[in-house]
Amino acid sequence: MASSTAIEVAPGRSAVEERGAGHKVDLLAPESDAPTTAALDDELKLPPTQSLVIILLSSVLMQISSFIVVPSANEYAQLLGGTATFGGLVLGIPVVASLLSVLPMMALDQGRYTRPLHVACGCTVVGMSLYGLAYYANWLYLILIGRLICGIGWTFFMYCKRYCSDPRIVGVRRRTTLAGWQVLGQAVGFSFGPFMGGLMSKINHKSKIFNGFTAPGWIIAAVWAVFWVAVCLCFVDVPKATDAPIPLQPVTPAAVDVEHSADASAAPSATPSATASAAALVPPAPPKHRLTPQQAGVTFTMCWFAMSCFFILGAWEANIPVYTASDAPSNPFHFSPFASGNLIALGGACALPFLLLNLYYARRMQDRHTLVLGTSIGLAGLVIAMAIIATKKVNYGSFFIAWFLVALGFNMATTVTIALLSKQLPGEWNGRISLIIQASIYVGRVAGAVWGGSGVKIGMLGYVGAQIAFVGVGVVLSLTLWNNMKAKTG
Repeated sequence: MASSTAIEVAPGRSAVEERGAGHKVDLLAPESDAPTTAALDDELKLPPTQSLVIILLSSVLMQISSFIVVPSANEYAQLLGGTATFGGLVLGIPVVASLLSVLPMMALDQGRYTRPLHVACGCTVVGMSLYGLAYYANWLYLILIGRLICGIGWTFFMYCKRYCSDPRIVGVRRRTTLAGWQVLGQAVGFSFGPFMGGLMSKINHKSKIFNGFTAPGWIIAAVWAVFWVAVCLCFVDVPKATDAPIPLQPVTPAAVDVEHSADASAAPSATPSATASAAALVPPAPPKHRLTPQQAGVTFTMCWFAMSCFFILGAWEANIPVYTASDAPSNPFHFSPFASGNLIALGGACALPFLLLNLYYARRMQDRHTLVLGTSIGLAGLVIAMAIIATKKVNYGSFFIAWFLVALGFNMATTVTIALLSKQLPGEWNGRISLIIQASIYVGRVAGAVWGGSGVKIGMLGYVGAQIAFVGVGVVLSLTLWNNMKAKTG
């Protein structure tokens, strides 16, 4: 007679499903290639739902806050005595402020998220209020000061990425999925933000306090004030070293089986035990691990893709209002800020269903495959743009298709940059990974905004050609390190 501790598996059912149905599991079974249930539970863990929702929603709100002023910032600055260059500075200065603030913020965060989150809420409320107040005060530089203060708060972009790959609360098979949710919010921000900004620009300008230029500032400040209250009531931070472990979301046996069977041949990585999982809740010591040449190469490759994707996205977002309103020979549009804002928003909105689909496949595809797919789609958009500009066949349909493919592809590619690194490097490196990826994004954002604003002056063929060259470097890097970029799915 078989031992009572053995697992009897009915046809078509997994061992984990049998365990859930009441069968006993032999924890002392002979060695097997399959990870233990405790290990799979640890790989699939998630933070508390309300805290995760707040983190993801904060990313969406920061994106909307950043892009809602795009359609009207240039006219707002000129109305108060500024120039078009000053209007571009208003759009780009928050990134510079974030870059300068990130290291001081890390010195104050205690390895947790509450302080940076409160700073994000407070700075955005104050900064956007000052942005709205500039019209009444008739002081041009109040716009710039408001955006600078917002930029200090938006250092929380880095903490959103860190939270979604934090080994203390997020299992290794959940990180790409959470990164996918972040990218989905990113797309919502750069589509909904310009649309709302363009819509608000139609508000009557008779009032000195609330009009088409000031409405984005006042409305976003009010939204953040309400969100701040929700943060105070609902957010549960990761524990201090002396705190009790944070309650994580439970993992069902069926979920464990499905997630594991999706990638049984994934690259080996550290398999923590239940004891190690509890210890992971304690803030880690400074990293002692040294990168191998292969790990350093993969890290550089992910930084390059993070920089390149946001360089290209930032360039298009800055270039579309300039190009569609210019006298360039290939431009048939001559759009108003409202129309160009709608074009930007439409590209992002059409990409949303596909990014939602990416959330489903992210649990089943390796990160390197997602990177290739996203980059290929974005590159197709760039090639189409190059072709229609060179042949002077630009029309609304062809230009929109190019922008849609760029928005979809390079947003999809950004899903995996930090997730892949977090799976390959030790957990105590999560802070450094988040910092270097966010710094790469900042560099790409600033350089892309400058490049996009200068696109018409440089020449649109050269403007698009440089973006293709950036992608080409990334392709060479990924092909060289292809085998080293293998990581667990999920």
